[in-house]
Amino acid sequence: MDSDIVLYIVVATALAFDFTNGFHDTANAIATSISTRAMSPRAAVLMSAVLNFAGAFISLEVAATVAKGIVEANAVTPTVVFGGLIGAIAWNLATWWFGLPSSSSHALIGGMVGSAFVAQGAKVIEFDGILEKVVIPAVIAPTLAFAVAGISILVAYRVVGRQRPGVVNRGYRLGQLVSGAMFSLAHGTNDAQKTMGIITLALIAHGNIAANDFHVPTWVVICSASAISLGTYSGGWRIIRTMGSRIIKMDPAQGFSAQGAGAAVVLTASHLGFPLSTTHVISGGVMGAGAAKRLSAVRWGVAGNIALAWLLTLPCSAVIGGVAYALTQLFGDDAAGVVLVTLLVIGLVAAAFATRVRRGPAITTAAPAEG
Repeated sequence: MDSDIVLYIVVATALAFDFTNGFHDTANAIATSISTRAMSPRAAVLMSAVLNFAGAFISLEVAATVAKGIVEANAVTPTVVFGGLIGAIAWNLATWWFGLPSSSSHALIGGMVGSAFVAQGAKVIEFDGILEKVVIPAVIAPTLAFAVAGISILVAYRVVGRQRPGVVNRGYRLGQLVSGAMFSLAHGTNDAQKTMGIITLALIAHGNIAANDFHVPTWVVICSASAISLGTYSGGWRIIRTMGSRIIKMDPAQGFSAQGAGAAVVLTASHLGFPLSTTHVISGGVMGAGAAKRLSAVRWGVAGNIALAWLLTLPCSAVIGGVAYALTQLFGDDAAGVVLVTLLVIGLVAAAFATRVRRGPAITTAAPAEG
C-alpha cells in the first residue's frame, strides 16, 4: 500500500513538473510574436497551448531517451524519481521567479542524476549518455539556431530591402503566425515527452510495466499533453518579457527568423530522440537574429545572465534533487518521507506566491508588447 501511495504522488508530481514546464517555457514559443505585436498575448498563449497538446502525440523518441539513457534502470525507484522531480520543479520556479529563461529539460535530468547519485552513487549514472544526448546537443543546438537565424535575417533583409517598412512588417507578422505555431508544436513534441518518460520510468520501477517491454501508456501521453498545455495557457509572463524584449529590440523579420530556426532545430532533435532545451534553442535564435543585424543590437549583459542560468541548471537541480531524496530517506523507505517532503514543498511554494501577491505582480500581461 505504501508503494502505491508513493507511485500516485510521483505521477502527480511529474504532472506538476509538466505544468511548470509549460508556464516556464511559454516564452520560448510566443515571446517573439508578442514582442513584435504579431499576436495579442492571450491569442498567442491559447494557440501555443493547443499546439503544445497536439505536439505531444507526434513522437515518443525523447521519452525513450529520458527513461533509458540517463540513469541505469535497475537503480531507479519511485522515490528516486520523486527526488529528481522536486529538483526540477524547484529550479523551474526559482528561475521563473527571477525572470530567467532556463532549461526545464536539463533541470529534470539534473534532478534525476542528483537523486540517483545520493541513492546509489556515481556508478548508476550513465555519463556517456548524458554527454552524448544532453551536453553535446546543449552546445550544438543554440549555436546552430544562432547561425541559422542569423543567416535567415540577412537573407530576409536582402530580399525586402527595397520594400516599404510597413508592408514588410505586416508580411512578417503574418509569417510569425506560422513560425510561432511550428515552434509551439515542436515544443510539445520535445518537452511533453520528458514527463512521459519519467512517469513510465516510475511505472517500470513499481512493476506496472516490464523492464524489457518499454512503452508509454496512452493515459500517460494524454495526461502529460494536458498538463503542459494547461501550464502553457497560464503564461510565464516574467520570462516572456525577458525573451521578447530584453535580449534585443525585435522587429517582425527577426522574430520570424528566430522562431523558424528554433522550430527546425527542435523538430529535428525530437526526431532523433534528443531531449533538447527549447529555451537554449530559441535564445540562440533570438541572439543570432539580433547579432546578424549588428552586434550591439544584442544586450550581452542579459544574454550573459541567461547563459549563467544555463550553466547552473544541471548542478543546482542535481543538488536539490539529491537533498529531496535524502530528506525522504530520513523517514525510511515507506511513504511517510515522500508525503512530508511533498507537503513541505507545497507550503514553501504557497508562501512564496503569497509574498508575491502582497508585493504585487512584477509586470502585466500587456508588458511584453512594449518591445
